Amino acid sequence: MTEMMSLLTQAVEKRLLRPLDIQFARLLADESQPALLLAAACVSAEAGEGHVCLPLVNLSETGLFAGRQPVLAQAIWQAAGAPGSWSECLAGWSAVSDGSRVTPLVLSHQRLYLHRLWQSEGQVAAFFSLQDTSAVFDAHTASEVLNDLFGNQPDDWQKIAAAVALTRKTAVISGGPGTGKTTTVAKLLAAMIRLNDGSLRFQLAAPTGKAAARLTESLGKALQELSVSDKERARFPSEATTLHRLLGAQPDTQRLRYHAGNRLHLDVLVVDEASMVDLSMMAKLIAALPLHARVIFLGDRDQLASVEAGAVLGDICRCSENGYSLARAEQLALLTGCALEGVDHQQAPRVRDSICLLRKSYRFDAKSGIGQLASAVNLGDIQQIEKVFAAAFDDIHYQTLDSGEAYQLMLNEVVQGYQPFLQLIKQNAAPEEIIAVFGRYQLLCALRDGPFGVQGLNQRVEQRLIQLQRIRRPVTGSRWYPGRPVMITRNDSALGLFNGDIGITLRDAENQLKVFFSLPDGSVKAVQPSRLPSHETAWVMTVHKSQGSEFEHTALVMPAQFLPLLTRELVYTAITRARKRLTLYSDLGIFQRAVALQTQRRSGLVERLAGLT
Repeated sequence: MTEMMSLLTQAVEKRLLRPLDIQFARLLADESQPALLLAAACVSAEAGEGHVCLPLVNLSETGLFAGRQPVLAQAIWQAAGAPGSWSECLAGWSAVSDGSRVTPLVLSHQRLYLHRLWQSEGQVAAFFSLQDTSAVFDAHTASEVLNDLFGNQPDDWQKIAAAVALTRKTAVISGGPGTGKTTTVAKLLAAMIRLNDGSLRFQLAAPTGKAAARLTESLGKALQELSVSDKERARFPSEATTLHRLLGAQPDTQRLRYHAGNRLHLDVLVVDEASMVDLSMMAKLIAALPLHARVIFLGDRDQLASVEAGAVLGDICRCSENGYSLARAEQLALLTGCALEGVDHQQAPRVRDSICLLRKSYRFDAKSGIGQLASAVNLGDIQQIEKVFAAAFDDIHYQTLDSGEAYQLMLNEVVQGYQPFLQLIKQNAAPEEIIAVFGRYQLLCALRDGPFGVQGLNQRVEQRLIQLQRIRRPVTGSRWYPGRPVMITRNDSALGLFNGDIGITLRDAENQLKVFFSLPDGSVKAVQPSRLPSHETAWVMTVHKSQGSEFEHTALVMPAQFLPLLTRELVYTAITRARKRLTLYSDLGIFQRAVALQTQRRSGLVERLAGLT
């Protein structure tokens, strides 16, 4: 084994690289090419951490492993020959090209990509940069329809968002909790129905089953509050689906039923929780869209980015910092009656005219600690966070976990949080009622392992429930018992279950244990435990898995030591899962350090949207 391979193996042992990264590097470079081995391993590792590309400026002695393990990084750098110019070092390597020919890696504008991510980024940039034609309808009529649906407030950003989407084939609407994204879309769809004589084919979608179910429910409620005719109401979409279902995901394969050669059958697509859509999925969705289709992306740009590579919604929304163009501001002002000022910036990305950021929260008032805490966290305002905690708001409960006694108290409070759900099981209530009540309270955490992670907390919650006789001890050799909540972790399109779906284990009419899932149409499906795809117990879930869901009472457990995955976006996402009550179990110092650390997803999308690359 060469010196470089020995050092890279040490990096794997220290979890700075994955075995996959080393194997990938060995496929592309010989052990006599230590610098190329290093470059290939690092670009693979970057993708594994959610980055789309590796800027060459980061491929340096001090930039290796983000400054962790500096002694090892220095040794690896020296073993690579301390490259002075990566562009020269990579030149002539058959595994790299500028994208004009198919190679495993692409070097573009001093950024090194895996080919598939470079290609996907280009497809997404091209799609959102299209100078689409405005919808064909009379501006005066459109203005009247918007006035009828939204009223005549002078600074109604919901109305502006609807006008943006009415006049563009692609629109991006971003806003925090309670800013009315779903209400806006309900009114927008009503406007589209009124302005189009033909029957538009609508489709609603979201990244996960839980997010799709929530979109179905919330849009249905918003529709009930709209003043629309029975004929118009009948033309509204009634059910959301997951993106995987929409694209026709096939079991045990990456193949999709719908793609560029077999496009989706729809006219208008609404995608909720767009911050969860990774770069590759966005590219696949775009490829499957009919050329005439209109798409509305909804989401909160400040939430956690997708688990896979990319932060597409966040990158696109950054383009809104340029403001609307002069012509666009004039058009939107004419349609809405709102005062808008354009910015004469010739080099600004075209997509800026397709974005609207909702600014006002209708959920949280001045008495709400949750709203104020979410705002302070989003701004990284540590002093304001301390003021919120000191104010002792009724909807926020904060507790440190500085001892074993505090940890046990937390477990007791968790049991109490699930008590209404457990009581319904004891009463043999209907599965749909039990499932609904389970969704009112949820314990979240940041980690997978350890006493503060999903696995450890799930075990401890189960043990505490058994001790208190809230659940029956499972039969030896089995994990199943009435009341066990499970989350699906792998798509199974044949069974109709997808990653993120939550089911509750109950006894059916024949006294057999089944796992009951709520479907988007409100019905319930019962599945034998042995037939389930990969799954895990869900008394506790990670903050990542909670995206697309909301709970009346959300509890967040943070670890006893600070870790780099504790970021502002993670804390903000957890807080905004709470509708009425939030409980935080954390050391204040760790909480503040997390708020101070912002997630950085490296990509070239913003530059490509601006036409700079």
